[in-house]
Order: sequence, then C-alpha cells, then structure tokens
Amino acid sequence: MKPAWLLRALVVLLSLVTAGALWRGALAAQGAVKIGVLTPLSPPGDYAAGQLISRGAKLGAEYVNAKGGVRGGRKVDLLIVDDSGTPEKGVAGFRKLATQDGVIAIMGQFHSSVMNAVNDQAEQFGIPVFSTQASAKMLTAKHLLTTFRTHVIDPDRAKLFLNVIKDRGYKRVALLAENTDYGIGMIEDTKAQKEHAQAEIELKAILFDRQVVDLTPQLLDIKAWKPDVVINIGVGTPTYLIIKQAHDIGLFPATPMLVSYDLPIRPEFWDNLGDTGNYLMYIVYYHPKMALTEAGKWFQERYTQEFKEPPVYSAFNGFGQIIIIAEALNMAASDKPADLIKALEAGRFTSWNGVVTFERGEGPYRHQWSPPMLVLQYTTARQPWEQATILYPPEMKTGDYTAPQ
Repeated sequence: MKPAWLLRALVVLLSLVTAGALWRGALAAQGAVKIGVLTPLSPPGDYAAGQLISRGAKLGAEYVNAKGGVRGGRKVDLLIVDDSGTPEKGVAGFRKLATQDGVIAIMGQFHSSVMNAVNDQAEQFGIPVFSTQASAKMLTAKHLLTTFRTHVIDPDRAKLFLNVIKDRGYKRVALLAENTDYGIGMIEDTKAQKEHAQAEIELKAILFDRQVVDLTPQLLDIKAWKPDVVINIGVGTPTYLIIKQAHDIGLFPATPMLVSYDLPIRPEFWDNLGDTGNYLMYIVYYHPKMALTEAGKWFQERYTQEFKEPPVYSAFNGFGQIIIIAEALNMAASDKPADLIKALEAGRFTSWNGVVTFERGEGPYRHQWSPPMLVLQYTTARQPWEQATILYPPEMKTGDYTAPQ
C-alpha cells in the first residue's frame, strides 16, 4: 500500500493538472485573438509591398501559433484588408476591422498618407496601429497613444541622403517626389537637414501627381538643370516610371540616381526594368551581413521554403510586428487594447533583428523604433541585391560608386 501522504500528493497533482487543462480549455473557448493587416494589395497602392507584408504577417501568426499561441493557448487569427494605398479605403478598412471584425491591433501600414488618416481612427477607437513601412515624421510626431512604428522616419532618411551627398561630393541635387505626405515630407525634411548641417549644396525639388503616366517634362527640366544626382522619391509604379523615362532621355545612368527606399531589392525589379536598372543607388534596411535573432532565422528558412525566394525587409517587418504584438499580449495578460498599449510602452520585445522598445521619446521618436539604413548600388545588370556594392555606412562599405563606362 502507498503511504497516505503520497496518495494525497497524487490527488493534489492530478487536481492541478486538471485545473490547468480546464484553464487552457477555457482560454481556447474564448476564441482566437484577432489582429488586422491593413495594407495595399491593389493599385494605386504599392501592392507588391503589401503582398510582402502580408506574407510576413501570415508566417508571424504561424510562428506564434506553433509555439502555443498567446495567453495560454489562444491562436492568433489574421484578418487581411486591402487599403489600395488611398486614405479613403484605409479609413473604411480600419473601421471594418475595428467594428465588425473585433481586432485587438492593426498592422501593415505602408503609405504615409493612408496611415495619417488611419491614425485618427485608431485614436478614436483606442486600437493600436502599426506602421510597417510608412515613414513620414508626422505619424509619430503627433504623440498619439495608439500609434507605433518599427520603421525609419524621414528626417533620418534625409540625413542619410546628405551623408551620401557629402561623401560623393555632389553639389547640385534634384528631388523628384510624388505629391503625397511621403513625397512632400521628404522634400521638407531634406531642406531642413540641409540647413541644419549647413551643407553647401543646391536643391531643385519637383512634385508630381502619383497618378501621372508621363514624367518626361519634369525629367527634361531636371536634365537641363544639370544636377550631380537625382533622388527618386516615387513609391511603387512611379518609382519605375522615373527610372525608365530618365533612361529614355539620357538622364540616367549618366547622372547618378538614388531611390529613396528599398523597392530595387524586390524579386520583380529586374523583370520590370531589364538592364535599365543597372547603376542605380538605393536604400535598404536589412542586409544578409546583419545578424538575425532565432525568430528571424526561423522566418528566413520558412519563407524561403514557402515562396522559393529569400525574404526581404517588408516581409521581415510584417513578421516581426506580429510577434511583437503577441509578446505584448502575453505581457498584458488581457484582451483590452488599452492594456496592450501599456504593455507595448513598457516591454522589451525580441523581433527578427533584435530587441525592440517603444519609448515615449521626443518629437517623432514617440513609440518609434528604427532599423539601420544602408545605401547600395547595382554594378551589373540583373545583379542579386545581396551582391550589390555597399556604399554606406562606412563601417559596412564594400566598394565605391561605379559610373557607367
């Protein structure tokens, strides 16, 4: 016969196991935790970016769910809505996710003009919204309780422009920008950074409507001005249009061109441009030379397996925001968006590329975490972006600017 104390211990242990199972079952019965993905999936938005962000978010949910979900066993369920890159559809999509779908948070924002409109809705409903790749400084400079970002802000991007311009010795700089919050903001921030740095350069800034299909007049105006470099501040289709038509009139690559974000690393870049894309400079926020966390390594392997191509930044960041939200939900031990916001402000979260925090910084650095920025240049046609020359920062530089022969 077993001693009485042993039988009592077994009864207590069985009770604890049963209670734990009932508790997990009760959490599961509450249903999945819903997270919204509001991102551009059709024109005029940069739908290629939206697809990459959605892919990353889906694998983020897969990663979290494979590790037991959130809050003791509840699954993460994504609801994906297309904002088409327009404020009107962004607001409508947000309201649907908030009022009909019952999401606890929304991520996936790419266009600054859309997120600017969505921000007010988020504050009204008290639901946190994440910029995945919208960079206008006003988005976080408003100091809204519900706005979070894990992407660069435009003043820092403009500072990078000026560092490269100084390093290359350029004196005449043309900026061709779309007439959106992003384009207007980039021109303003570049001018402000120029004055702050007392840089002895001359700027020529031209705005265009994002729906335009012919930028030849603007590009001819720039060519006649004889700049040392052209900064391409289009987003999505206009970015390609500027490159193609600048090439057609002999402006590029005779005059260097810098694309303001990481569109050239996408798999479709060379398909859209052919050899025309060679000699282009562009900004990236991730490079294979950089270290990944264990979660980042899992994502890299799983994404490559699923889509037969290596992941790029948009997908990485979509993935990272889902696991950040999941970690914050566990920390909050609550389904209330207000508790989630408190956890986001207080916590340290392990994303794909390191530890992320959302401090109450000054100016646009409120609820802001920024990845590193690099400037790369293609030097041969159809070159894999991982093999492109790193021009900046100096500590990662692999070569100097290559001019066409």
